[in-house]
Amino acid sequence: MFERLENIESRYQELEAELARPETMANMDAYKKIAKEYNELKDIVEVYREWKKKGEEMEKTLAMLTTEKDDDMRVLIKEEASQLEQTRSDIESRLRDMLLKMHEENVKSMFLEIRAGAGGEEAALFARDLFGMYMKFAEKMRWKTEVMGTSLSDLGGIKEIIVLIDSRDAYNMLRYESGVHRVQRVPVTEAQGRIHTSTVTVAVLPEPEELEVDINPEELRIDVFRSSGPGGQHVNTTDSAVRITHIPTGIVVTCQDEKSQHKNKAKAIRVLRARLKEKMEMEKEQEISQERRKQVGTGDRSERIRTYNFPQGRVTDHRIGLTLYKLQNILNGDIEDILNPLIAHFQAEALKTG
Repeated sequence: MFERLENIESRYQELEAELARPETMANMDAYKKIAKEYNELKDIVEVYREWKKKGEEMEKTLAMLTTEKDDDMRVLIKEEASQLEQTRSDIESRLRDMLLKMHEENVKSMFLEIRAGAGGEEAALFARDLFGMYMKFAEKMRWKTEVMGTSLSDLGGIKEIIVLIDSRDAYNMLRYESGVHRVQRVPVTEAQGRIHTSTVTVAVLPEPEELEVDINPEELRIDVFRSSGPGGQHVNTTDSAVRITHIPTGIVVTCQDEKSQHKNKAKAIRVLRARLKEKMEMEKEQEISQERRKQVGTGDRSERIRTYNFPQGRVTDHRIGLTLYKLQNILNGDIEDILNPLIAHFQAEALKTG
């Protein structure tokens, strides 16, 4: 924990020096970005410096005991040292809370992406179940949600769905849901009654501000086409669907839920910005350290994080070894008993690793 605090103070000093440079002051965008990070670190650095100051005072006070002969003075010195120790302990607890809050990102809104993986139609049907689970939980939390893009399967399952969740609480509660969710059950398409294993990929992406991720319009290929639908009167008769390809990275985003091409394009740009930020952060993580992880294991989306076993009515989160025998309750949106232990686990990891 204290190694991390030293690193934070060191970074704070770097930013302080950077803000004083004429080149930085001349570039308003760069200045805003550096000033934002500087202000975010200011409070914790001030408290950390107070903690160090109390430590120095305690050392000086204890040193007086080695030379003081008067018994009454020695009692007073010990009392003062005890008070300093208690104050320092209180400050240490405050620092721990501040570090945990730093680990909680200040995210105004986020994207929840659910995609069917291995298992064909059954995977799409389970993706629909997971979508329902998260939406019931969002309703319980009174989060505002908006579907940004949907692709359905022939049996009404979900091939892919992107949902915007507009709430400051959502990202910090759902951030550890990213990964591969595995389901074991007898599919409705299985005539022999055999248990199949299918997978669904979940991604939780904070929505960045425009300042954080700059998108060059010249690096985008924008295709428009007619939206696909369930048929009949619901089929769109205009080219309102939008597919945006970010040429440098190959990231593709498709939005077709709105009747307006302009609205679909605006939605697609927001999703693209979130995916680009995620890509940048993953690359930065790998550059900084191969050992530093935000999740147990590799943290990669290809890693299985949870299994939903229908025959046994159980849900197991493999990262923390948690098994709950209330699968139906969980699919009905009661996921706090999974989320809270996950959050506690990763907060503890964050304090260890920094």
